[in-house]
Amino acid sequence: MASSPSPLAFQSDRPRAPPPPPGGEDPASALGSGASVSGSGGGFGAGCGSARRRASGKAAAGGRRFGRQQSFGREIGHAAAETYLITRLSFTLLRYLGVGYRWITKLLALGCYAMLLMPGFLQVAYYYFFSSQVRRSIVYGDQPRNRLDLHLPKNMDGPKPVVAFVTGGAWIIGYKAWGALLGKQLAERDIIVACIDYRNFPQGTISDMVNDASEGIPICLIYLMGQSAGAHIAACALVDQAVKESRGESISWSLSQIKAYFGLSGGYNLFSLVDHFHNRGLYRSIFLSIMEGEKSFKQFSPEVKVQDPSIRNAASLLPPILLFHGTGDYSIPSDASKNFGATLQNVGAKAEVVLFDGKTHTDLFLQDPLRGGEDELFDHLVAFIHADDPEAQARDATAPPRTRLVPELLLWLARRMSPF
Repeated sequence: MASSPSPLAFQSDRPRAPPPPPGGEDPASALGSGASVSGSGGGFGAGCGSARRRASGKAAAGGRRFGRQQSFGREIGHAAAETYLITRLSFTLLRYLGVGYRWITKLLALGCYAMLLMPGFLQVAYYYFFSSQVRRSIVYGDQPRNRLDLHLPKNMDGPKPVVAFVTGGAWIIGYKAWGALLGKQLAERDIIVACIDYRNFPQGTISDMVNDASEGIPICLIYLMGQSAGAHIAACALVDQAVKESRGESISWSLSQIKAYFGLSGGYNLFSLVDHFHNRGLYRSIFLSIMEGEKSFKQFSPEVKVQDPSIRNAASLLPPILLFHGTGDYSIPSDASKNFGATLQNVGAKAEVVLFDGKTHTDLFLQDPLRGGEDELFDHLVAFIHADDPEAQARDATAPPRTRLVPELLLWLARRMSPF
């Protein structure tokens, strides 16, 4: 049934994405009751996008639309195609890396770390590939890997908050499926999650990544979130958008759509991180290639860019920013979030830094969620998103504890084996 545009809708002038290739899904079929789909293929969620394509109906009708339309063979074929892509990019990357002691030891540690957490990863993979609540590989642009995954609550009757999530991966191994655990757990609290994929190095450099993330941001009121490298990319896209709007340039989405930005374990000043990453195995030559040379550090350092007097007015356009970081993070020290938060406050932006004592780079995003039960970061996110919804708060208060996915011994060993 057609309906009038929502007051939350934001009309985009983005060109329509091309039809999805095999393995990609038409975004217009990805949502059911209480949701809408933009003509650009990028917008979704309650009140999102234009009025060209809108879905309506009761939960039962939505449930029928959520029914799987892909055969088991197509599911396996899609998984194989994605695996081939990642493998091919990995071998291309090896040609850049050459032979080095640090990255080889990191790679071996990563393999052991993944094996220890495999009981949880297999459960999440089953959900990701076979749950009717997941809509994978929705095309949002015309570049390679311009796709996103949509994680939907079971009950899609009525408006739902939307979180657009940009995954981490050291700008090299990022992938939309890495957000499946977050998507699954937030969907259990009636929150729609869109995990945005983007070109990684060497398929693309930092400007490609930022452009992809910006293109994939839904055309609606959302919460924007990024983790690790994804936090950096999302912050770059956010600051770039603020600069464009402050100058009156043409835009395809507006900062007024972003209710808040959540940065998890991110780095926001490339000048202060290049040597740190080199010492941890992401060699300076590779890092400079990813970031398009040291001449581009200012452009892709949100902490530095917001201090530029010529764009000082842009800071006031930024949405509320919450930066989360563990004090035991050795991959990206917590000073990265503390310094960025202080800088944002100094230039007039609304920013808050939340530190988690002793937590490492992977504790907040992997070990703690896989442990189940209480999770301080997760509770903080849900409480912020549901702050203006008393009914959702009441449901959160009575929600069952999250299921443990990995035994404590394996989590303990993984934490000590983690290369991050």
